[in-house]
Amino acid sequence: MQLKQGKDNTTYIVEAMDLELPLERRLEALGLTPGTRITILNNQKRGSMTVKFRGTRFAVGKRIADHITVKEAASHE
Repeated sequence: MQLKQGKDNTTYIVEAMDLELPLERRLEALGLTPGTRITILNNQKRGSMTVKFRGTRFAVGKRIADHITVKEAASHE
């Protein structure tokens, strides 16, 4: 599923990113790589969403979130 479809206060694992190369490299430099655990803090219907990964909160636009594929993290991890 795409990150923008995720629910608030739910943790996911990044599977893949399909973005323009400079943007993908920037996100990788911030620590968002395949296998990273990402928690959605606030996914409002419009505008950007607030996420947390590697201990830092970020605002991510819906266009970007639409190109990040995630799977739900198992509850025991």
